[in-house]
Amino acid sequence: MQQYLDLVDAALSEGAHKPNRTGVDTISSFSEHYEVDLREGYPLLTTKQMDGYRWNSMLHEVCWYLSGEEHIENLREETKIWDAWADDEGKLDTAYGRFWRRYPVPDDPARLPGESWPDESHRWVTAEDDGRRTFDQLQYVIDTLSDSPNSRRLVVNAWHPANAAVSTLPPCHYSFVFNVQGDRLNCHLTQRSGDIALGIPFNIAAYALLTTVVAQQTGFEPGTFAHTVVDAHVYCGRGARGEWYADNLDALQSRLADAEERAEYREIREWLASEAPAEDEGDERLDHVPGLLEQLSREPLDRPTLELDAASIDDLSADNITLRDYESHDGLEFAVAE
Repeated sequence: MQQYLDLVDAALSEGAHKPNRTGVDTISSFSEHYEVDLREGYPLLTTKQMDGYRWNSMLHEVCWYLSGEEHIENLREETKIWDAWADDEGKLDTAYGRFWRRYPVPDDPARLPGESWPDESHRWVTAEDDGRRTFDQLQYVIDTLSDSPNSRRLVVNAWHPANAAVSTLPPCHYSFVFNVQGDRLNCHLTQRSGDIALGIPFNIAAYALLTTVVAQQTGFEPGTFAHTVVDAHVYCGRGARGEWYADNLDALQSRLADAEERAEYREIREWLASEAPAEDEGDERLDHVPGLLEQLSREPLDRPTLELDAASIDDLSADNITLRDYESHDGLEFAVAE
């Protein structure tokens, strides 16, 4: 998908060197945006292999979001992606679906004068076992799309400021908005922080799937997926490897500015391999730049198609979803910076 490659090129070409909480340095770019027309096929990347385990992992993660669960007991059977941030019981202090489907409604004593809140009989409010009330944001969106499709209030928010202040990993992709144009349902995702090599490909696939699911359930056709990433970053290594980029980013970006053909990105990768210090033992593949340069050297293949059995957000499972006609270049491995 060329939009993804343009994002990679923009971040590497225009970004700044930034240390961060993980101890693995980044090349970071501010406020990158792109749009994908879902009518042209399902945007699963083809410049690296994304089927098999990766595809299965993404499907089960989306179904986990939709479940509203705050633990990963069932998700662990399919993917280890959240293990590093869960406690011994498998609970997360921030879980996307928990806020999508069960956003907390303040109790009476916590409400300020003049505020409006749904009451206990409201159709999108659920009562928790301990008496606390929560609001199902996603069901509200689906019902509103059926009743008032031109609404401009179709917002789902996974960011709770008080929770985010103390969370081990507050939401990266924290807010999305649906918007109808004609018979097409569009979705815009805002992301505070995006790991371009590892996270963004999953985000594209997940929200394109979510848009398709919601469109099917509400009688629309999938339209455009738009994505804004506030801190779009590429991890570039720890220690001496990361520091090398601080001193040599201008040289890298000069070469990127001169690249006109795909093969030239592979030449830049070869230059980097000859100039940068080796990654320390145990830190292999924390530098994502070489793998992304390899992807920039590859021609995107035709997009696959997505087949979706009729299923509501409450009933969707991986068995309802089929990927057709997917072909890709060889797989690439990137290590996770935790």
